[in-house]
Amino acid sequence: MIVDSQESWRETSAMSKSASKNSPQLRTLFPDFWRIDSLVRAEVIELPDEVLDWSSDRWGWSGWSIRQQASHMASVPLRWLIGRWGEHLFGDSPPVSKERYALLNSEEHDRRLDDRKFWAIADILGALDEVISISRQVLIATTVERARSIVVQRAMHDQWELMRSVHPDGIHQHPETGEFSGMDLVATFRHIQNEFYTHLFNVQREKIALGCDPMVKLPDAGYHTAKGWDSDLPEFGSARTRIG
Repeated sequence: MIVDSQESWRETSAMSKSASKNSPQLRTLFPDFWRIDSLVRAEVIELPDEVLDWSSDRWGWSGWSIRQQASHMASVPLRWLIGRWGEHLFGDSPPVSKERYALLNSEEHDRRLDDRKFWAIADILGALDEVISISRQVLIATTVERARSIVVQRAMHDQWELMRSVHPDGIHQHPETGEFSGMDLVATFRHIQNEFYTHLFNVQREKIALGCDPMVKLPDAGYHTAKGWDSDLPEFGSARTRIG
């Protein structure tokens, strides 16, 4: 269950307003957070289990099934907003309990929800609704000025150099290591949004490979738009015979 933290949110909002009366809400930069959950739902709802659970080593993007892709997307926002930004955004009043967070960011399942609690696609979408709601609250309660004033450090990996190429701003060089590992909150929300676009693109590629039509038109954004990223589409139905 979500912890009742309305008083905390009112205080956060008041701090945001007092920081700069002229700075707009962060939500003005990320209007897609008011539809991104609908994009996920449109692509995965009512798919049969044989489609939801298909995976293949034929392509790098098909190693995770559609169910796992959806679970990953549902886990991304809070892994950042609580896992890395929690102290700055929520102080001592996080929006979910420690027990709930452990289910939404499972240590036993790679960057996903806990499969034991969230296996049915309806349960995964329920978790998605929960974390997107929290994301929207942060976007409303935080000004753009404040979002650009705080930086957290992210873990480095081989793919990050390619990923950061799609960020026009918000990435900061570490003063000691020289690595471009710092992200302000604007870059963080852009990262979360890019993760959604890219994994939705992977869901669509899996559906195309299995002979299913994609349901939504994605914006021309996401990590898969980076130069050098594997963004090829499979032939329609090319993996259909591999089901069952």
